[in-house]
Amino acid sequence: MKTVTLPNERELREISDLPVELAVPEGVRYLRRLLEDRAFLEYGLLPIVREARGATGWYVARSYEGEDGSYSLQVFVWPTGTGTKVHDHSSWGVYRCVVGSVLEERYERLDDGSAPDYARLKKSWQLSWSPQDGASTVLPGDEGIHRVSNLGGETALSVHLYGPRMREADGRDYDPNRDYVCDRP
Repeated sequence: MKTVTLPNERELREISDLPVELAVPEGVRYLRRLLEDRAFLEYGLLPIVREARGATGWYVARSYEGEDGSYSLQVFVWPTGTGTKVHDHSSWGVYRCVVGSVLEERYERLDDGSAPDYARLKKSWQLSWSPQDGASTVLPGDEGIHRVSNLGGETALSVHLYGPRMREADGRDYDPNRDYVCDRP
């Protein structure tokens, strides 16, 4: 099996050094170019499509981490009927669906965040993402609360790029049975 290295790893470190408002659009451009790279598609993604047959839960199939913690690039597998809990991230992020489609639901925080283990959320929008739809982006903390799932008829694959962890956001799941109240849109 051929070892996969990411093209332009130096570029990933440079992107992660940018302020968030500049890093996110550069991350989108990087992902677009990466997913046009034939070697990455052939050796980095095609084997995962074969490996994913029969999977029952979503999982991270491959992870490429910057040695200095400046970035994380991950390949997710989304079997039909699987999905994350509602969560946020401790960094900015960009993801793009490569095979199949995923549904992203975004939430707005309605409370001030002062009560521990509690959040009052309202669903603000949802979109289905497939390969032709481009990339979705998230900001750290309350600016990127979302859930991703696969409600389609085939296993989906997506590639996610995350920047460095930000101190002001620690990344957390919102347990629908305990951590948040979700108002209907």
